Amino acid sequence: MANRNVPYGAFNFTVSFDGAEAFGGFSDVSGLGSEITVAEYRYGNDKENHVRKIPGVHKVGDVTLKRGIIDSGPLWDWIKNTRTTGVNAQKDVAITLLDEAGKAVQKWLLRKVIPMKYTGPTLAAKGGGDVAMEELVLSAEGLEIEAA
Repeated sequence: MANRNVPYGAFNFTVSFDGAEAFGGFSDVSGLGSEITVAEYRYGNDKENHVRKIPGVHKVGDVTLKRGIIDSGPLWDWIKNTRTTGVNAQKDVAITLLDEAGKAVQKWLLRKVIPMKYTGPTLAAKGGGDVAMEELVLSAEGLEIEAA
């Protein structure tokens, strides 16, 4: 990642599945994160009465993607495939942050991902400029961050 004094804009990113080209135009990505649980342990012969903190298992947060509906077919196919084949439907998902010139600067790699929840749009005949939005929640087993 280049040396900068100004943070990158949060609105410049792409989402791709299994190394394919960018998949749809998602407007929001949230929930990127990893957590390591800590086990507290005290040796019986410690002179001081305190606990040691030992790293335990780690887990990756659920990631939510939102976009205006353009073609839900591929997403729905993945959901159906997950229903019928289980873990065989897992994909790797890459979320790539871009700079102002469109150059990749950082990538979040979600490993062994399955779709956990799909929410379609709220449809209301009220007119105006509202966009039909869909939401996909992903469950990942691993998260890696790398400079692009």
